[in-house]
Amino acid sequence: MKTVTIVRHAKSAAASIGQNDFERPLNERGLNDAALMAQRMFEKNILIQQFISSPALRAKQTCMAFCNAYQYNPTEVIWVKKLYQAPMEVFTDVVEDLDDAIDHVAVFAHNPGITQFANHLLGHVALDNMPTCGVLSIAVNINNWKAFATAEKQYLFFDFPKNLTDK
Repeated sequence: MKTVTIVRHAKSAAASIGQNDFERPLNERGLNDAALMAQRMFEKNILIQQFISSPALRAKQTCMAFCNAYQYNPTEVIWVKKLYQAPMEVFTDVVEDLDDAIDHVAVFAHNPGITQFANHLLGHVALDNMPTCGVLSIAVNINNWKAFATAEKQYLFFDFPKNLTDK
């Protein structure tokens, strides 16, 4: 059994005039949401073995919040540039390239690709939009990541920051 958890980067700052989109950081709310969601996942004993992230600053900062909560060595994060502005197919390619010794991976990336990928994973249920710092986790009954694309996926959970304040 393998598990894929996808995380959309937290709320980013508005672009400054002349600022490269790749370099946009998280805003204060985004920094707080990323830390809260990471801690929430950790406290639920959701064990993640490998973190993979777009190297764009806002995705990187979100991933680093999870590294902090999990006490995961940031030098072991796999930075995948093609996850920046990636179409859904890139997510599948990244997952299928994983080492089979890894059972649970977290992938940090951007819209619109991450929403498309989430909808592909969910099958018959559709998200209009993966919210910022939204976390979706699915299980896949496979032993080999190469079988991921065609394997049946099982929904595990979906959570996002507004769930923390709506209760």
